[in-house]
Amino acid sequence: MKRVIYILFVAVLILSSCNRGNSSKVFDTPTSGVIIMAADQSFAPIIKEEIDLFEYRYPNASIIPIYAPEVEVMDLLLTDSVKLAISTRDFTPQEKELVRSKKMRPTSFKIAKDAIALIINKSNPDSMLTVKQVKDILTGKITSWSEINPKSKLKELSLTFDNKNSSTVRFALDSICKGELLADKNIYAQGTNEKVIDYVAATPGAIGVIGASWIGNENDSTNLSFNQRVKVVALSRDGVATAANSYQPYQAYIALDYYPFTRYVYVLDTSSRTGLARGFSNFLASDKGQLIVFKAGMIPTTQQVRVKPVKITD
Repeated sequence: MKRVIYILFVAVLILSSCNRGNSSKVFDTPTSGVIIMAADQSFAPIIKEEIDLFEYRYPNASIIPIYAPEVEVMDLLLTDSVKLAISTRDFTPQEKELVRSKKMRPTSFKIAKDAIALIINKSNPDSMLTVKQVKDILTGKITSWSEINPKSKLKELSLTFDNKNSSTVRFALDSICKGELLADKNIYAQGTNEKVIDYVAATPGAIGVIGASWIGNENDSTNLSFNQRVKVVALSRDGVATAANSYQPYQAYIALDYYPFTRYVYVLDTSSRTGLARGFSNFLASDKGQLIVFKAGMIPTTQQVRVKPVKITD
């Protein structure tokens, strides 16, 4: 919280000192000036990399990010505290009307296709689940690993998210639970995605719900392996999960919709002119911005992506 307050103070100080000279003068352009933006904390590493490259290319531009749970990100945008945000949902019709009532122009577009991953402890052998089993775990109908596998040596199942106001929780409620309430026992919020991984790595009976961009292996530039501290669950839409019908959130399976839990990442812009907010959002959609999306293990949506089958022979 102290970091956010400091960032806001510095940004306001910079902007207000500029405005004292001439209140009618515009001080930011598509490639220069200072703006504050808000981003879903699930995408903090990617947005940081995007900002670093943008500011390297345009040294006169400074973008100050606020990373927060999705609920707070949208609140910052709709109260006009920021003009640019990264979220996993678009404006609602009511939100668009609210923005227009403030003489602003709401615009949005998709920059990536992402996935929600389930992670378990490395000692847990039950790494394949069906969509129905996941729903039953989230809603508290399944509370122990023995209900999934009678031979399991693990007992009580604990469920963990990053933050109660996060886009991950909203996805679980809207897209998996379909309106049913989450379980009221043995469910925890760790605060950050890093802490979700830490908790699952240390807790044999835990299952974590996390953005797929957080589980990549940093040492693998091909995006064909995952974080070595945990196991990534393979998911099946069918009644019984098998190796033949279960998929992990690899890029190709996300692109082909084989993996069932996918979502889009949106740029939301309320600026009414072509300034730095618009310049950075255009950069995110450009080939260089989309390459960062691709390297993060997500699917670019403004650039053409092709999936080719490859046969491997010994």
